[in-house]
Amino acid sequence: MLLMLKENLVSLQHSVADICARCGRDPQEVLIVGVTKYSDASAVNEALAAGLKDIAENRVQAAKDKFEQVNCTGITKHLIGHLQTNKVKDAVQLFDLIQSVDSVKLVQEINKRAVEMGKVQDILLQVDIAKEEQKFGLPEEAMPAFLEAVKVLSHVHMRGLMTMAPLTQDKSAVRSVFHRCRQLFDSLRPLEGNIQMKILSMGMSGDYGIALEEGATMIRIGSLIFK
Repeated sequence: MLLMLKENLVSLQHSVADICARCGRDPQEVLIVGVTKYSDASAVNEALAAGLKDIAENRVQAAKDKFEQVNCTGITKHLIGHLQTNKVKDAVQLFDLIQSVDSVKLVQEINKRAVEMGKVQDILLQVDIAKEEQKFGLPEEAMPAFLEAVKVLSHVHMRGLMTMAPLTQDKSAVRSVFHRCRQLFDSLRPLEGNIQMKILSMGMSGDYGIALEEGATMIRIGSLIFK
């Protein structure tokens, strides 16, 4: 399995490099995050041994159970699934980057727990551009109020944006969502203090190519690694 995971990672890295070359981008700008939600601890450990440095889970409890069996030394751990306020304490303890922050109430609770732990918690704002009922995320029109709330928080560092494309075979619809998120990302670049636009997290196994073409700096890949 280790050999297979190495081959999958190398293949993905080559694909990213090819797409970036076509777009005139440096592949070193792109971080691959391995989505481990369907993989057991053994498979995750082998992926880490194969060279994966960033792993992501969707659920706090699943991560809590799995991370106890995973060698996380030197690894960056991401939360990419919806986070409920009653799970924030565990999330702040477990994760280096919480990508799925989508409300003022949630980010304030994250800050409260981070203060208690003496930790500055890195977050991304999840923006709902696709506007699908089953998707979480903050609507675009609510972003100004969210940003004003974040600016006064002492233990939260907002490092960028995350979004998810619609579940569709229509590539133009996918591209439209990613393109709009890139526009929002660029518009926030002048912000300073605890809001610094460094990460644009968008694109998964089925649409990461379009995401890279539209400027993603982080892609979240599951099945192409753990297949």
